[in-house]
Amino acid sequence: MTPFDPAHIDLPPEDPAVSPVTGWTRAHWAAVADHLLLALRPYATPAHSRLLLPGITGAQGRDSDGLEGFARSFLLFAFRMRGESGADPLGFTEWYRKGLLAGCAAGGQERWPSPLDVPQAKVEAASIVVGLQLTRPWLWDTLSAHERDSVLDWLADVPHGAYPDNNWRWFRITVQTFLAGEGRPHDPRLLEADLADVESYYRGDGWYADGPLRAFDHYCGWAMHLYPMLWAGSPGAEELGAAERRSAFRDRLADYLDDYVHLIGADGMPLLQGRSLAYRFAAAAPLWMGALTGASRVRPGVLRRGASGMLRAFLDRGAVDRHGLLSVGLLDAWPAIAQSYSGSASPYWAAKGFLGLALSAEHEVWTTVEEPLPVEIEDVRRIIRPAGWVVSGTVADGVVRVVNHGTDHGSPALVTADAPLYTRLGYSTTTLPPLLGTTRSSPVDNAVGAVDPRGRLTHRSGFVTEDLIDDGLAAIAGSTARTHWVEVEEGGFDVGWGYRGTTTDGPTLRTVSVVRGPWEVRVVRRLVADEGDEPVRLRVSGWPLVDARTEPGMDGSRRVVVRSGGAFSELRVLQGAGRTGVHIERGTSPMGAVSAVPWVDFEALETTDVVVVAVRLGRADPPPAPLADLVRGPDGETVVDVRWPGAGRSRVRV
Repeated sequence: MTPFDPAHIDLPPEDPAVSPVTGWTRAHWAAVADHLLLALRPYATPAHSRLLLPGITGAQGRDSDGLEGFARSFLLFAFRMRGESGADPLGFTEWYRKGLLAGCAAGGQERWPSPLDVPQAKVEAASIVVGLQLTRPWLWDTLSAHERDSVLDWLADVPHGAYPDNNWRWFRITVQTFLAGEGRPHDPRLLEADLADVESYYRGDGWYADGPLRAFDHYCGWAMHLYPMLWAGSPGAEELGAAERRSAFRDRLADYLDDYVHLIGADGMPLLQGRSLAYRFAAAAPLWMGALTGASRVRPGVLRRGASGMLRAFLDRGAVDRHGLLSVGLLDAWPAIAQSYSGSASPYWAAKGFLGLALSAEHEVWTTVEEPLPVEIEDVRRIIRPAGWVVSGTVADGVVRVVNHGTDHGSPALVTADAPLYTRLGYSTTTLPPLLGTTRSSPVDNAVGAVDPRGRLTHRSGFVTEDLIDDGLAAIAGSTARTHWVEVEEGGFDVGWGYRGTTTDGPTLRTVSVVRGPWEVRVVRRLVADEGDEPVRLRVSGWPLVDARTEPGMDGSRRVVVRSGGAFSELRVLQGAGRTGVHIERGTSPMGAVSAVPWVDFEALETTDVVVVAVRLGRADPPPAPLADLVRGPDGETVVDVRWPGAGRSRVRV
């Protein structure tokens, strides 16, 4: 097989007139899609029903992985054909028709595993149904009655059995509605129950959780806003009240996109937070859905700029390997990023990011001139209340940061180990928490906790979120956690959130973040609680960088900076007697070989003690560092007076 150089995809010339930011047009997207589809063909079984890619095997086995390869690339094929009105010079339709019929043939050698036996087949069935709906005139309508029956017979098992209480409900809704539209048996009561469940996940302002917990991540966009809009226009949905539901879905998508475009960095990278990051530019799906449905107040040129920026950002960083395959990883290959359910073909859910190809070349999202993202115009400061996030983007370096006081993939009653991709105090478009090493049992980056004699840090999952406000100078958010140490139970099924284990109570800590530009002033107070009043060692850690070097502190032990290329991660002690250091590990991050995280320790923290640290992440020279004083309010309470040089003051009661 001829080695593939991802830099040598046969792309058309860039078009600075219509795409002055990224240079990419619909023709570039089409060329990448075709390349990805053609590169898969050597890995197909003889009848094309499975794509068996090299690499890791998912928890449900090789047959499941092979079905994933077919179904997820089938979705990419469907977007491609829909936007071309069936024009198919590369023969994709016949190729996938052969695989579809082989996968559903009763007793056939290449029949797909039953959804009753392999739960992952329920996920893939939804992609197959969406693809069949989008390509109906050129594929489904051309099948014989016997061929359609064989497909429907395989799909008939999808609604049965257990389903997780999360976005999987949309897979069952999608398949059941297709069966109903084709006159096949279905369960209206189950459909209504599933629709009620996904409705219960809605948290307001356009944001869905991925289930009943505080699970805010990219599934909100590439699942919870994707399937409803596709479902609402499908045959069989009208009798389920699709018309009334569609109006709500549209309004929610518009609200979500108002926030979402502020979460994309100027380099095109989305927020690096939440599970399944190996799907990469699937994060572009909600942008295209806004264009496809018109359910967006964001201008088409901004939507396309965000989507094209994501695709370019991941391709430029090695997402496609030398064989033309999407590797399991984030940038280039890093298989450890996968959850247990992921196999070598799982990254092809990135196909969702090509939804824009379902729109013809004449659609305004393709013809309108690109416009810059919010962070390319001015500094961004935004509160996303459902997720408990403060968003801070800086135009000087294009970095977007999120300070997190509302997301932990848990609830105030659920105590687990902190999930690195959900429970950290900070996420950004340029950094990623360490995912391996000590971080499972002892949070490493963007953490506040007590250190035990073994050097382990407490976890904060189950915290209580406080009000999020903006005083005109800074955004202020806080949370209170009854912290706990966890003896993590290793092994088991890793689905990306916090591990369970034996817990030991730690101190109750209140953490308040005051956010302006690249700076977060992090205020920590130990509260009175029933764990006793023994002094504890408190650690506050900052942003993780890879392949970094440590700069000497300018103020002795009160400042520490790590630098990687043009990126800086800094901690400054503003109040309290702290000792600084840097945590260094190898092989724990897909971002680079060596991870470095600055930290500061405060010894012997007593009940009601307050410490204040300034935390910074950026790629540009920062504005002057904030200062902070502890003062007494009129009622005798401690108040932190934060001074922003040249701007004013923010006051926080602790």
